[in-house]
Amino acid sequence: MKRRMVYILNVALFVCLLLSGCSQTSESSAKGKNSDGPNARIVATTVAAVEIMDALEVDLVGVPTSQKSLPARYKGLPEVGNPMSPDMEIIQSLQPTDVLSVTTLQYDLETPFQQAGVPTTYLNLESLDKMESEITKLGETYDRKKQAARIVSAFEQKKKDIQKRTKGKSKPSVLILLGVPGSYLVATEKSYIGDLVRIAGGDNIAKGEKMEYLASNTEYLQKANPDIILRAAHGMPDEVVKMFDQEFKTNDIWKHFKAVQQDRVYDLEESLFGTTGNLKAAEALDELTRMLYPS
Repeated sequence: MKRRMVYILNVALFVCLLLSGCSQTSESSAKGKNSDGPNARIVATTVAAVEIMDALEVDLVGVPTSQKSLPARYKGLPEVGNPMSPDMEIIQSLQPTDVLSVTTLQYDLETPFQQAGVPTTYLNLESLDKMESEITKLGETYDRKKQAARIVSAFEQKKKDIQKRTKGKSKPSVLILLGVPGSYLVATEKSYIGDLVRIAGGDNIAKGEKMEYLASNTEYLQKANPDIILRAAHGMPDEVVKMFDQEFKTNDIWKHFKAVQQDRVYDLEESLFGTTGNLKAAEALDELTRMLYPS
């Protein structure tokens, strides 16, 4: 019993570290005055938020510290630190009318932002539909309705194209493994990647679940015997891919999976397949469709 409790606690810790806080349904807090007018001073604390605002052609006054390249529009702007622990003093000094974060970080960041007296909006990017809704609302808030409509329309067209390409075809069963250094979980349809797989025409073996991620039970997964295994690496992608490779070589049970026997195990590129939505969703859907329906 003690060992089981330790295991459960470890799984819970993994999920919280992965998402940097449990997901919240509340999407935004009260905004400051002039947050939607020409005097708006917006700080984006995640790369996804920065890219969305760039596509909407909205100026920012602060951006996150990131190894990823940010849009040229925001070159030279003050950096406000890591998305999971932004520097409140720098953010306060920028006198923002709104700070953009994401709902998966809200649990950890809501109190610090409130204590700093910073108006914050938490974007829900946990599925493609929810991201489209957030883009539409941002377009309304910052008078960029046309830009927002163009972005959403492109995503909707991509969905229609995929439906045409996969119509009448048998849906492959899919297992999605989400890994960080040292461990991995099973991604359900409630996760962002799970949502993309559903749109691309995959049948997730972990559907009907309430949680985004589940603890991995290889014996149970082997009984489900998926047609395809998708491996998503996060945190330190190269290290996680090596971990997956080692796991598949040393754990004898994997060789009994149909997906392994038929060489249908695919590693997902982290830049396309994040744990929350981003503007590369259309490209990610194309990549998934090629994996699920190769011919």
